[in-house]
Amino acid sequence: MPPRAPAPRPHLVGELFRLTLGLDLVHVPFNGGGPAVASAVAGHTPISFGSMAPAVPLVKDGKLRALAVSTKARSSALPDVPTMTESGYGEIEGESWFIVLVPAGTPGEIIALLHRDIARIMTLPDMKERLAVLGYEPVVSTPQECAARIRMEGVRWAKVIHDAGIKAQ
Repeated sequence: MPPRAPAPRPHLVGELFRLTLGLDLVHVPFNGGGPAVASAVAGHTPISFGSMAPAVPLVKDGKLRALAVSTKARSSALPDVPTMTESGYGEIEGESWFIVLVPAGTPGEIIALLHRDIARIMTLPDMKERLAVLGYEPVVSTPQECAARIRMEGVRWAKVIHDAGIKAQ
């Protein structure tokens, strides 16, 4: 399988939504989450699947209305917003996640050092608080668990990409 982004982009969650419900929606590409959210605020796009970080402040300010989050659990940043499952669409799930990657062949002791230090930082109360404000909740996994998730998510989202007819540009 060719390299893919390790986590679904909001575009893919939107495509999953469209495919699952058989909707006639058109993907409008933007250069990032900020412009996509700005278009929704301005009323140029009637629906948007976006990242939490640019959307949360606008939802809290009443400039956007969040209908659902596509994560397994509600977001601590928007606790009143239901999940897609709670809204009746359990098959539509996709969460943004971020990983630290190193080149293949990086010595195991370097990987262990990075993992230990990053895991420690991610559990610091200040870090958890900063991420929670943006709608993110840190999850620390082992390098092996992360590799397994990349493989699993690659297969899952490759199917959405195929079914949606998305082509590399």
